[in-house]
Amino acid sequence: MGDEGAYPLNSPSSGADATKDETGRAAGADRSELDQPDGRDGRGPAVGPDDSGGTAATAATDPHPPPGELVAWLRWSWRRLTAMRTAVVLLILLALCAIPGSLLPQRGVASDPAAVPQYFRDHPDLAPWLDRLWLFEVYSAPWFAAIYVLLLISMIGCVLPRCLKLWHEYRAAPPAAPRRLSRESHHQLVQVADADLALDAASDALRGRRFRVAVADGEVRAEKGHLRELGNLGFHLSLLVLLVGVAGGRLFGYEGRVAVVEGATFTNVASSYDALTPAPWADIADLEPLDFTLERFDASFETSGPRFGEPRDFEAAVAYRSPEAGDGTFAIRPNRPLDVDGTKFFLTGHGYAPELTVRDGEGNVAMSGPTIFLPMDQNFTSDGVIKVPDARPASLALQGLFLPTAVRGAEGLDTSAYPNAVNPRVQLAAFTGDLGLDEGASQSVFTLDVDDLEKVREPDGEVWRVSLAPGQTAELPNGLGSVTFDGVSRFANFQVARDPGKEVALFAAVLLLLGLTISLGVARRRLWVRRVDAVTLEVGARSLARRPVPAEEIEAIVAAATAAVIPATPATKDPA
Repeated sequence: MGDEGAYPLNSPSSGADATKDETGRAAGADRSELDQPDGRDGRGPAVGPDDSGGTAATAATDPHPPPGELVAWLRWSWRRLTAMRTAVVLLILLALCAIPGSLLPQRGVASDPAAVPQYFRDHPDLAPWLDRLWLFEVYSAPWFAAIYVLLLISMIGCVLPRCLKLWHEYRAAPPAAPRRLSRESHHQLVQVADADLALDAASDALRGRRFRVAVADGEVRAEKGHLRELGNLGFHLSLLVLLVGVAGGRLFGYEGRVAVVEGATFTNVASSYDALTPAPWADIADLEPLDFTLERFDASFETSGPRFGEPRDFEAAVAYRSPEAGDGTFAIRPNRPLDVDGTKFFLTGHGYAPELTVRDGEGNVAMSGPTIFLPMDQNFTSDGVIKVPDARPASLALQGLFLPTAVRGAEGLDTSAYPNAVNPRVQLAAFTGDLGLDEGASQSVFTLDVDDLEKVREPDGEVWRVSLAPGQTAELPNGLGSVTFDGVSRFANFQVARDPGKEVALFAAVLLLLGLTISLGVARRRLWVRRVDAVTLEVGARSLARRPVPAEEIEAIVAAATAAVIPATPATKDPA
């Protein structure tokens, strides 16, 4: 614990004060010499005239000279930083600074990577100012890290000395009785047959009640409830361990997001992720070696009643392979992630991936396979993009809308009436031109920039559009090729997280609860039995918790002491 009222030892003072201080010291030294016949002041060598007739300086004889001004200020700063009050203030400040991280979208959040760009579009004037303050990256902001580091240092300097003190208190023997035992609770004077025998009986009775007992100087010293200090020790240590665990996760972990289609395999390398956010000290080139295949994804929805179409159950059946964890299968459900040697895969979403085959104008297959379409509403109306840069005679791009259960709406537009694929249809429009894939700039596979593209039109000038059911094929005009809707697959969204500090944080949380329970549940108390004279004992007790010392304990000890009797001396026969 820091000294709240501490100040630097060598604070600046005026010359007059310094002179007055030196004069006072000299006067005190002279008086000390008069009081000590042997010429010593009781603290060190004699202080007397030197060869030049003057008085030796006090600093020359002091074995512990005062520290320099810089050292004094450093000590004062350390006391202030490691004070419990400072740790509490920093903890509150850290909690307040975390509020923007909960209210504003954050960069690097794998579950919603588009949240920050969307906020910039919605608030073009406010967002740049918030970005200058690191409010879209609160937990990696320099000011947040500074507060966290100061809190960690403060807790180390505050908790470790306190833990050492608690450990010594836990192991300490019961202290001697206070001089005035009559001021303690349950005080009484007890008349016994023999005080020494009664002390032994009281000592045995206290040990039988699991008191820690010491006998010395005609008194019995007993204490019970040392486990309370062990609980306090665990509670204080848990706070420090919790901070270390959270820091470990933020410095060495990572978080990612990936969408996997049925039948596809995900390999745990950085290039396989749709979004990957490593911690500052995480080595993404050395991720846990593992892979898994999404064998099947099942989803069920309500089919009737007022909750028609609401989700009921989701399950992703995967087969995983890992050098450390071996091979196996697992059914991932919401709140039931796959854990492979510390890397967890959480099921966060799902959707549909229409299987399309695109043939170019020369009849070659330019693209074939499932393409992920992103859901737009609760009935899983989904949109997606298919880019075919290798098509001949011209590059193609298809922009589509997938309807799991297509119905004709009131305005003549097709919509989806149910989330499951009961009547699947895909609606497509086509574009030609430079897709910009050769420029080297990264592009999203879910969006299409149509500024430099031309819409494909029918010979009569109408925009080419088509609605296909599974198994149907549509020819593109002008000899550009054809599109076939082969079928429908599902995909699942996984959030991947590795937090090396979570086990440490869990251990700290358990230790905190256990220590707090012991600290609040165990009552520490002391009891003394002192010999007054040959037939009188004095008894007193003191509670070190809010609960008083149980009266029955005192009564039991007094009863044991008064029950001690002097053993009878065997009678001897008269020789006569």
